[in-house]
Formats: sequence, C-alpha cells, structure tokens
Amino acid sequence: MKLGVIGGGAWGTALAQVASTGGRETLLWAMESEVVDGINSRHENSIFLPGIPLNETIRATADLAELGSCDAWIVVTPAQHMRSVLAQAPAGERPLVLCSKGIEADSGKLLHEVAREACPTSPVAVLSGPTFAHEVAAGLPTAVTLACEDRALGEELRSRINLVHFRTYCTDDVAGAEAGGAVKNVLAIACGIVEGKKFGQNARAALIARGFAEMTRFGVTMGGRRETLAGLSGLGDLVLTCSSTSSRNFSLGKAIGEGRDVRELMRDRRTVAEGAHTAPVVNRIALERDIDMPIVGAVVSLLEGKTRIDELLQTLLSRPPGDEED
Repeated sequence: MKLGVIGGGAWGTALAQVASTGGRETLLWAMESEVVDGINSRHENSIFLPGIPLNETIRATADLAELGSCDAWIVVTPAQHMRSVLAQAPAGERPLVLCSKGIEADSGKLLHEVAREACPTSPVAVLSGPTFAHEVAAGLPTAVTLACEDRALGEELRSRINLVHFRTYCTDDVAGAEAGGAVKNVLAIACGIVEGKKFGQNARAALIARGFAEMTRFGVTMGGRRETLAGLSGLGDLVLTCSSTSSRNFSLGKAIGEGRDVRELMRDRRTVAEGAHTAPVVNRIALERDIDMPIVGAVVSLLEGKTRIDELLQTLLSRPPGDEED
C-alpha cells in the first residue's frame, strides 16, 4: 500500500517518516515550495521540523494531483482547511486517514463528517493520540489510536503504519477519537494560562481532571464512548498537551497567562494553535446542547477579549462546589 501524506507541517512530515520506514516509498504534498525543495534535496523539513534527518524514500510535491497514484491518504491539513483541500484532491475511493484535531468552525461538524462530504466515495479513519511530531519523527516510543468503523480496513491500515516504536491500537469509535483530540487543545490553552500565572502544579492537575470531565461530557454527546475518551486519543492526549511547552496550544495559553496580548500572539504564530479556532465552536455546541463546559467557556471569553484573566479566575473559583461525578 503506497501512502500519500497531505500536509507538510511538522505532524505531516513526522507521519511521512513513519510511513516510509523500511524503505517504503511515500509521497508528501506541501503548499510551501521551500518545504518541497528541502525534503527532496536535503531530506529535511527545516521550516517545520528542523534538525530531523528524513528517510530518503520520502518524496515531496506541490502538485496535489500527484497523490492520485497513492492507495491511501494520510490527511494532516489544518482542521479549518480540510474541506477545501480535499475538494481539490484527485477523485477516487482510496481510504482517508484523518490526523488533524479540531472541529469545522462554520458547520460545527467533526472532521470525519467533513471528509465524507468532501470525498463521499472514500472510507474514513482517524489517527489520534498523545504525539509530539519531533519525537515521532526521531523514532521515540509512541502509542496512538486508529479509529475506523470498518474493522477490516482498520486492521489493514494498522499493518501498514504500525512499528515497534509506533504502536497502533484499533477502535471503531471514530466520533470519540475525534472529540477527545479536539477538546484537549482547548484545555491545553487553559493549562498554559495556569502555568503562565504561576498557580502551581496542584491547580494544573485539578484543571486537567475537571477538563477531562468536560471532554467526556462533550464526547459522549457527540456520539463517542467513555472508554475511548479515557484512552490514548482522549485522556492520554490531554495529559501530554497540557504538560509541555512543545504543545502549541499550551504555549499560547502560557503567553496569555504571562500577560501578552491574544491578538498579537495569534498574528505572530506561523504554526497553528488549533485550540484557538476550536474553542468557540465547542462552546457554541455546548451551549446549544446544554453541556456543562465552564473551562471551555472561560477560554473563549479570554480569546475573544470579553474578560480579563483575574476576573475570569474569580468567576471560576466562586462556582458552587458540586459532586465529582457531575
């Protein structure tokens, strides 16, 4: 099975590294000509993944039509651009493995729903879990969830990408895997704010735990299962991205907590902090479906400039205590 990767950022490049391990030819599409040139001439993505030598069997292209020669696509576009990119891709019935984390802002749809509308003849799977791109590309141990409603297809895809250092666990819960990956980015911004304000490890641990409760409520409402949200694509990813400045979302929150202007931070970022785009749509869905998500609501208020951090923290801390199961 020849794999094509759509997206030449850090995560797309890392997944191309996984797909090409063992001398397997892998085609990577990137918008940036300097990314294409660097991979083909120097075997390095110096823009998004500097310092990592890439396998020589990775070939990059700026022509999306070339991916028509691939048997399956690993789709790693930013969530808000997935629909438009897939609409330009060559038609066919090849499987799509979605690796972006977010929810389409305009429609409020999970990305597997977006992909099915853009490519109605293609079966869809979702790859998610606690993954920093530079660690995956360097061959450090990693475990991920591969969600696919067609179990036979899921097993076939797993056999193609599973490595000793890239362990792949299968599930048929696509909605649960995607919901966890989307909400954790928003919660990572909140944890970054706690770090930036120097509130300590107790506060961050409490926020992760209560954020996980919000993630679970949201994921179940969107059609996912609790056990999926308690696994790699939910709790596992949440713990990772809420604990390190290697997370773009955590770094954004940390800068906000240190007092930097949100609009300035968003303008300065070349790579996408997806949680900033996902937070308003998650909050909108939560309000529409009566899902209690106070942490997500607080992040939205900050990102939209509706309140200051100290005021918001006072509001959250003054909420009446309840049962932990709520």
